[in-house]
Amino acid sequence: MRKPWIVGVLLAGLLLGACGDPASGPEASPPTPAGPGDASPSPSSTTRQRAAGSPGAPAKAPTVLYLGDSLAMENQKVLGQSLRDALHARYTSAPYSGTTLCDYLEGTGERSLVPTADKAAALVRSLRPDFVVLQFWGNSWGYTPCMDGITYDANQSTYFSRYTADAERLTDQIARAGGARPPKVVWVLQGPDPITPDRVRRVNALYEKRADTSGELVADAGRAVSPATARYTWAQYLPCTSYEHDHPTYCTQPNRDRTALHRDDDYLHFCLAPTTSTPKPCPVRSPGIVRITREITRVIADRVR
Repeated sequence: MRKPWIVGVLLAGLLLGACGDPASGPEASPPTPAGPGDASPSPSSTTRQRAAGSPGAPAKAPTVLYLGDSLAMENQKVLGQSLRDALHARYTSAPYSGTTLCDYLEGTGERSLVPTADKAAALVRSLRPDFVVLQFWGNSWGYTPCMDGITYDANQSTYFSRYTADAERLTDQIARAGGARPPKVVWVLQGPDPITPDRVRRVNALYEKRADTSGELVADAGRAVSPATARYTWAQYLPCTSYEHDHPTYCTQPNRDRTALHRDDDYLHFCLAPTTSTPKPCPVRSPGIVRITREITRVIADRVR
């Protein structure tokens, strides 16, 4: 009976370690749109690129803001490159590992892991993005001070009520900060949780309901890292996609026609480099990250073209 608890604590530590500074050095840039790009890894760093006249590009390059926890931390460079390649987007990322929705709310002060300048509304006011992409796994163990000690294990009803209220408050603050032209929020749905699969299912349903109520967007990136016939069944390996066949580096076991999404020692993150305590973007080619970021890019592209 103690094993699920022990594994849950391990996952908590991994999330807080958060795609940290990998021990192995960065590899050469992978083929676009999967490359890590040239965005600075520091929060609030903005990478801008003038739109070029290429086939399929939107008439006006969108401005995209990417916020989230350790999953966004590991994804941020690859997503930036993908958005620039596909849409010539002007892109800013400000993820913080170990965070949840309340950390990005204005008014949380010292009880938040996100500094005042990087709150969602503050960044919307300064950057005037067209899209705000929110990717949160759903902090569930009470580490984040602004959650007031509310955890999924202790009281599921309170956890989901609080998470629902924070989702509403966050999108309301983003909308107000956008003024007459509020940005479109993109909720990223998460992949399977091997410890509490129903929790992620309900968190995703919460995101979908919020998007439906407020006219926001949903990117089901979690489906791209789930078995085709079992959306909420966790898998370390999946069959290689056509993209991964075309870019063989991303089909990690071609002799078995499957690719690795997770390391053996990390059930949560998708970076295939080991983690340490200093959060940084993933520096190595990682198929799960590419799958997630390509789906986010597709949803935004469908909206702007």
